[in-house]
Amino acid sequence: MPVFANPAGLWALTGIPLVLLIHFLQQQARTIPTSTLFLLEKTWRESATGRRFDRLLQSVPLWMQILAVLLVTWLLTEPRFRKAQSTQRIAIVLDSSASMVVSKESLIRKLAETLPKLQGPASISEFTLLESTPGKPKLYSGTSVQDLIRSLESWQPREGITDPTHALRLARSLVSSTGIVVYATDTPPAQPPFGTCILSVGQPIGNVGFTGISFATEEGALVWRAAICNHSDQPAERQWRLQTPGQTNTEPHDINLAPHAIITIQGAMPPGQTKARLLLSPDRFPLDDELPLIAPQPKTLRFFPTTSPALQELAKKLTRALAPLETTTDTSTADLSLVSYDPLDPTLPPGNAIVMVNDSTKPGAYLRGGILAEHHPLMDGLNWQTLLVRESLQLERTPADTVLLWQDTRPLIFLRAQPATGKTPACQQLCINFDPHLSNAATQPAFVLLLHRFAESIREAKIAPVADNLETGQTIRPAIPDAPGNAPVVLTTLDLSGTILRKSEVTPGAPIRLPGDPGFIHISRGDKTILDAALHFGDTREADFSACAPADTVSSATGNAIERNTDEDPWWRYWVLALLAALLASWHFVRPSEKSPLQSTP
Repeated sequence: MPVFANPAGLWALTGIPLVLLIHFLQQQARTIPTSTLFLLEKTWRESATGRRFDRLLQSVPLWMQILAVLLVTWLLTEPRFRKAQSTQRIAIVLDSSASMVVSKESLIRKLAETLPKLQGPASISEFTLLESTPGKPKLYSGTSVQDLIRSLESWQPREGITDPTHALRLARSLVSSTGIVVYATDTPPAQPPFGTCILSVGQPIGNVGFTGISFATEEGALVWRAAICNHSDQPAERQWRLQTPGQTNTEPHDINLAPHAIITIQGAMPPGQTKARLLLSPDRFPLDDELPLIAPQPKTLRFFPTTSPALQELAKKLTRALAPLETTTDTSTADLSLVSYDPLDPTLPPGNAIVMVNDSTKPGAYLRGGILAEHHPLMDGLNWQTLLVRESLQLERTPADTVLLWQDTRPLIFLRAQPATGKTPACQQLCINFDPHLSNAATQPAFVLLLHRFAESIREAKIAPVADNLETGQTIRPAIPDAPGNAPVVLTTLDLSGTILRKSEVTPGAPIRLPGDPGFIHISRGDKTILDAALHFGDTREADFSACAPADTVSSATGNAIERNTDEDPWWRYWVLALLAALLASWHFVRPSEKSPLQSTP
């Protein structure tokens, strides 16, 4: 059965009624009296009173003209014939951003309507369903549209803004240059790469939701503060309430938000409760209408402040900045120590420490040369160009030390990592290879941030239970304690009342990807708690739907698919000749012939 590449050519069939209408219009004959009809060879009908409808007369011109209309229609529709064993490969890349939650149902209906048409004249179609997030497995691969639609039912878009370029490149490589790549999204890109077709079902909608949470202790009570943002161009009215584990709800509180306004609400955690949940009156985007809360309990560092009088002021500042801290007088039990370097006893203390030079001799000249910071997580984004350092004593450096900051050829700051030996655990020491009092380091934000980053890295590596408020989909790497029998690390998802919703095992030491839905989690190994957390949605970019818009460029891929999977009509040249022949035949039978003069016999 042929496939018409240009179905609009069928409009040429309207020429058939026109031809019939013309042939209905006959000329009324003029009566010529004569006495000898057998002498009249032939008369030509001439109009006497104009044209009028008459009966349709069968004639060669009528059939030639109808044949000509049919041939013109056939040529204009560009008929093509299906190739044997042709396959149409189609790859669909799904936008995994969380905003697709609103458009998911519309997208499923649109794909169920569009995908069967993409097969075109091909014998079979092969579908591949991918997500725009790199590294995720295929959602579907097969030939059934129904199975593909069913696989979409379990799809949960929960990512932030992702660049689909990698996924589109992979999709194009799977279907080759002759296949079709469709990017299903709610925000159509300006210029999709790799010949991608866009199928967008997004609509600009108004959305109001929670954007963040903070805690503070006031008058002995733990006070929470939550921000609510109106992401639309229109004012909005909402209600919020607080829910506790006993399913006790506070009275709803009304709030009015101007366009793009942010307001802050606050309250105290109920006495005796460590968990709660803020609820906002629902809208079409449900992820930011819920804000779970948990009373934060960070890890407490045992801190040994230095005994050097020269570093007492710095020790006080660190004690205030690194709370919660617990001071100790024993370096062997301290999580972090602040010590000064003694050239008479160059052996550094064991354990994690910040080591600084204390030079009591006459200060030297300022060091010359350019300052260069190495690429390291502790140094990222810090500006050291205004640091001024005088010549002083230096720490003994080993080849295994990692230099973080140079001035010319002199290492100013380096990091020493000591491996575990026997009962001594592994530790890190941040060595300040100059006397801070002989420099302007105390006034440099980079120096203060470096010390704070190092102390927080020690806190994160400490094995201790912690409670925190985190974002959905966040990747964490908690410190995992040892457990007898190599017990697995278990991530448990809970509701507000503590009921277990689901459990899953995670690989010890590997990054842990938190669930994408708001709620509560518990991470443990054996009988040891690692983390208790409340997860909230905090990606304000995905909560803004002002850039969403519908778009559909898939129809352009249908024409290309017809050309790839079909051959043109091999007889089209003969149809052109037949059309010319029909027109000539019609002209031959309708042209007027010379009239014979009337002859009479004397």
